[in-house]
Amino acid sequence: QVQLVESGGGLVQAGGSLGLSCVASGRTFSNYAMGWFRQAPGKEREFVATITSSGSSTYYVNSVKGRFTISRDNAKNTVYLQMNSLKPEDTATYYCAARRAPYGSTLYRDFGSWGQGTQVTVSS
Repeated sequence: QVQLVESGGGLVQAGGSLGLSCVASGRTFSNYAMGWFRQAPGKEREFVATITSSGSSTYYVNSVKGRFTISRDNAKNTVYLQMNSLKPEDTATYYCAARRAPYGSTLYRDFGSWGQGTQVTVSS
């Protein structure tokens, strides 16, 4: 399994921006597709974005399209989530996840490794 550590969460006003990072260790990062998920209190974990192992293709949940950008740097073993135009409904704990495959997924059961999560709070 690959180990994942997220960082970059915090408190931001609506309309603001935050950037999350997730550093991987323990395995060859470029063999893994990556994903970001989030979970708000009392709600199920929700898919946010995914990226292929090469970084050539991305996919987003409709609610964040045009506002969030997932990217990766395989030389740094890092995946990023840039979040712009944040809304109060984006408030959640954000998790990065790794999938031992070239292609990403929207399903959390397809990912075998998870980070500990980082809190994002958007105030209105």
